[in-house]
Amino acid sequence: MSDPTAERKPEAEDPESEQESGKMSFLDHLDELRKRLVHIAIYLGVGFIVSWFFARRIYDFLAVPITQSLPEGTKLAYTNPTDPFTLYMKVALLAGIFLTLPLTLYEVWKFIAPGLYRKEKSYVLPFLFFSILLFLSGATFCYLVVLPTAFDFLVNLGASFTPMIRINEYLDFTNMMLLGFGLIFEMPVLAAFLSMFGLVSARFLWKKFNYAMVAIVALAAVISPTGDALNLFWWSAPMVVLYLISIGVAALFGWRRRRKGLV
Repeated sequence: MSDPTAERKPEAEDPESEQESGKMSFLDHLDELRKRLVHIAIYLGVGFIVSWFFARRIYDFLAVPITQSLPEGTKLAYTNPTDPFTLYMKVALLAGIFLTLPLTLYEVWKFIAPGLYRKEKSYVLPFLFFSILLFLSGATFCYLVVLPTAFDFLVNLGASFTPMIRINEYLDFTNMMLLGFGLIFEMPVLAAFLSMFGLVSARFLWKKFNYAMVAIVALAAVISPTGDALNLFWWSAPMVVLYLISIGVAALFGWRRRRKGLV
């Protein structure tokens, strides 16, 4: 007979309070992954079909930065009869991916959420929100500032020649630039992620400030159409601001880690 006065062991915490899903077998995970991928494929298919009917308008919008720099009456060219078709196919596909991105992220979330703790889930939405916001900000800055400036310089540089800019080459170049600046603007999110796990600190980033400035100016000199001081300033200033914001973000997460006694 057990002793009623004996010290009772504390009851184990309900795992549902931390992790809301039960265990799944490997085959269950594969089946869930297959279901999510099928949903994403359906979304992309519908997005592609819808975007196809607006592909010409979307491309006209993407072509504004260069068409406003070309001599009046000049159009972009193609050298293969299938070029316009492949162009609009790529435009519709990219637009479909962008259009269905919220649904795709939702499916990814539904797949990974059961394996996350509540505390981890609380970080996902803010990171996701600011990642999308900063990426769109970078792409917008590229579209409104970087591309018009670059094409004005490049077209004026070749003013004594007849431009024969191919439509697919222009689309590929523009997409690369938009993607590149979108990723550059993710710098504060990267700093937040690394500092949250103690991999970098505000002090470390501040101590490397001089090296970062050299790297930023060098990058601006490479991607800028000219090497003059004014262009270097306009191209490097946003990256400097983003680096300073990253230091502030790292300081905030470092303060939170110290407050929780993790440092």
